[in-house]
Amino acid sequence: MQVPYRKPGKYSQIKQDPLMSQEKFDELEKKLKRLKLNTQPHAAKEVARLAELGDFSENAEYQLAKGKLRGINNAILKLDHQIHTAIIIQPKSSDEVQIGHSVTVQTGGKEKIFHILGSQETDPQKNIISHSSPLGTALLGKKIGDTISIELPAGSTEYTIVNIQ
Repeated sequence: MQVPYRKPGKYSQIKQDPLMSQEKFDELEKKLKRLKLNTQPHAAKEVARLAELGDFSENAEYQLAKGKLRGINNAILKLDHQIHTAIIIQPKSSDEVQIGHSVTVQTGGKEKIFHILGSQETDPQKNIISHSSPLGTALLGKKIGDTISIELPAGSTEYTIVNIQ
């Protein structure tokens, strides 16, 4: 089965970033397995049970259960697509910043550690940034001691790379 094609809209045709860590990949596989083995069969049984009650047009419970089953099937399709198109991040030890590396930078007299991953795993509160973010893009390919400047709406910020892991 394919992921359904939607009419073009503001966010409907944005391609998902296939880059992800092994942990994220394993998490998606576990979620897909749970949906296929537990959630979907339970929802299908509920739809079948409610279908036995008769008139579909006036059976609101049946309509709700059928909508829930459609949502579960759609989630399975999306997860299956994500898993099959996934590219696992495997950083090589290098003196240049790559996707998957943890980078220690110094800015304003303080040190911060950023982990650069795919856009599906970003969490700014945990200092996990996307390789496509302004900071992630600027850091890629740089070496220890390099200084980069990021232009943001709040102003310009300079970062000096202290360590790459």
